[in-house]
Amino acid sequence: MTDAKCQTELSDHLSRLILDQIADKWSILIVAELCSGPMRFNALKRELRGVTQKALTQTLRRLERLGLVERRVITASPVAVEYSVTPLGESLKAPFQAIFQWSVIHAPEIEAAKRKFDQDTEGM
Repeated sequence: MTDAKCQTELSDHLSRLILDQIADKWSILIVAELCSGPMRFNALKRELRGVTQKALTQTLRRLERLGLVERRVITASPVAVEYSVTPLGESLKAPFQAIFQWSVIHAPEIEAAKRKFDQDTEGM
């Protein structure tokens, strides 16, 4: 195998791993929310209706590990934790907004396709 082919396969593998870690719904919504400014955990949880505490905690930790989100402990009484997006995370703002806009624009078509599929496969 050539060095170029190995490099291409390695890059492909790494990009798949990264996409797997940043392209889920909670990651996209969290980064989008934090692009507006730093937020405390509970405020973020309130904004992301439907997210469980466990899912939010796990996703924030993963995003922090990837360098997309920063966690800051506020030592005032009571102690609190605030999350903010890093410059690397900020670079995802435009692609995530494009995906969100696409979902809004095409939601009626998607819903129609789902209804049609469900009707067509109902008797199977």
